[in-house]
Amino acid sequence: MRQAEKTPEGGRHHGGGRVVLAEPRSFCAGVRRAIEIVDEALRRYPPPVYVRKQIVHNHYVVRDFERRGVVFVDSEDEVPTGAVCVFSAHGVSPTVRERAADRHLDVIDATCPLVAKVHQQTRRYARDERTILLIGHADHEEVEGTYGEAPDRTIVVADVADVARLELPRDEPVAYLTQTTLSLDETAEVIAALEERFDDLQGPGSDDICYASQNRQNAVKQIAAVADVVLVVGSPNSSNSVRMVEVAARTGTPAHLLPDVTHLDPGWLDGARSVGLSSGASVPELLVEQVVDRLAGLGFDEIEVVRTATENITFSLPGSLATPRGSTGAGPSAPGGRG
Repeated sequence: MRQAEKTPEGGRHHGGGRVVLAEPRSFCAGVRRAIEIVDEALRRYPPPVYVRKQIVHNHYVVRDFERRGVVFVDSEDEVPTGAVCVFSAHGVSPTVRERAADRHLDVIDATCPLVAKVHQQTRRYARDERTILLIGHADHEEVEGTYGEAPDRTIVVADVADVARLELPRDEPVAYLTQTTLSLDETAEVIAALEERFDDLQGPGSDDICYASQNRQNAVKQIAAVADVVLVVGSPNSSNSVRMVEVAARTGTPAHLLPDVTHLDPGWLDGARSVGLSSGASVPELLVEQVVDRLAGLGFDEIEVVRTATENITFSLPGSLATPRGSTGAGPSAPGGRG
């Protein structure tokens, strides 16, 4: 194990400090799939390849794709008629799909299959003429897409206070769905409030919080219990990363979101003997490795891994990309991918 080095930045020197590294962390199956979709599009088509919104919420991934010829746009209306357009992992509304078709865009859909499942549930509840209560953040791209499946029947609720403000009769036939990247604890509180508020409430057969968000939140709770401070690598617009910081902080352990190693403030570590480290589902492992190296330079040169789950889920590529160009055989399966 590396020896601790002195740091010139004013951070206190720590010798023999410990890094408690959470597993699982970093890319989930939906993110891997989305990134592989853009990789394959770049191989098949001349640049630029257009992507609606950020393919996943991570600045490093976005910048890397921009260097390779990807143009990220806020709206499908910005994509030239007939061009290749990838829909991000967070999903889009039917209106977006219709506008893309009107512009004759060559659409490649990178929507996470777990998000697509929530869209399907939304359509089913709408057919049953239920009012849909969508638990989530109204300004998040995933919620915008899900809401768009049944805008005339859907109300977005962010917390228990929103439930109390609902102007619906107690016997209203309602159903709830959730954004996939929320905190399990907070979602449970909102669902409990809905169960108390309505007599005719239906919910999904299984939890909509995706397995990757659940696993990363469980792991960060474990490391927060044994660490003096927790660092979560992730971009500020990554919902699942932000929720991980909140989950860690609720245990009473100081927790910080770290977009990359350049944002690490050595002052956060003053007085600490152990640092918990994890990352959101849209974060490349490279960014975690850079933080580990920096922590070693600050004297945290012992590594302990805490594994709370093993992830072996993979999602296949869309049919249009599953077969290599010029091949008649079966195409590659994505090694895993969203966040």
